[in-house]
Amino acid sequence: MFSLFGEKEPSLLDRLKKSVSKTRSEIAARVEGLFGGDRRLDAEQLKRLENALLAADLGVQTTRELLAAARIATERAAPRDSASLRDALKGQLLAVLAAVPARTNGAASDVRPRVIFVVGVNGTGKTTTIGKLACRLQREGSTVLLAAGDTFRAAAIEQLAVWAQRSGSELIQQRPGADPAAVVYDALAAARARDVDVVIVDTAGRLHTKSNLMAELEKMKRTAAKLVPGAPHDVLLVLDATTGQNGLAQAREFTAAAGVTGIVLTKLDGTARGGIVVSIVRELGLPVRFVGTGETSEDLVPFDAPTFVNSLFD
Repeated sequence: MFSLFGEKEPSLLDRLKKSVSKTRSEIAARVEGLFGGDRRLDAEQLKRLENALLAADLGVQTTRELLAAARIATERAAPRDSASLRDALKGQLLAVLAAVPARTNGAASDVRPRVIFVVGVNGTGKTTTIGKLACRLQREGSTVLLAAGDTFRAAAIEQLAVWAQRSGSELIQQRPGADPAAVVYDALAAARARDVDVVIVDTAGRLHTKSNLMAELEKMKRTAAKLVPGAPHDVLLVLDATTGQNGLAQAREFTAAAGVTGIVLTKLDGTARGGIVVSIVRELGLPVRFVGTGETSEDLVPFDAPTFVNSLFD
């Protein structure tokens, strides 16, 4: 059976380090620059550090806690020593990220097929994420079926068909405009008949303010639960890291409406605001499962908190 959470993979984790380089420049470079001359951290330097942390989208509360940790660290450190400050900041970030365990919707791990709904607004890279996840699961030895539940956008079905072929997965689709719940029914019925391990359901790129589309998603979930016990077992929300705090607002709405169990953060390599990872985990209690670090099928990295935090400072 597959592992949705993945294992540490050195080559991929190196990509994670590369992907947060812009965020690292906002934090680590400024931390190093705070120590000059023979003075300890003063009010002016703390303000510069605060600006760097807020610019990285770590959030107000986390920033306050990091500043408090910085004050304590520099009281104990020798002048011109940034190592203790880095360690204090890293420890505080790890404490936030480690406080949220991985979770699912509670079904037994041996349920087959495992049903994963993928949700998110248009433009976040949702369909591409599904394709990358399918490739990953296939490499791990699982059989995968994709359900084209975004029936409102014909291009979404076409794009998913390309990823199905690329990953060696089966695709269940209907005509554009069909009932998405009917697609879910057909996909799960086919998966049960063919003994498929995992079904990944694409959903319409719905705006989080559209209540009727959220109701449609709920109908899809009810349909899935009738065919497979506990389905959907995971609801992954795809967020674009470049949207910053707006992404947090999206996550809040989807969590309330869709029962999100984890986050996939895309385009982390294209932003200096990678601290949104910490804001999401802290404020929503949602774990980050994967981050997207590029365009190829292998550019979906299992999120690892220690590696992420170290990447921000190393």
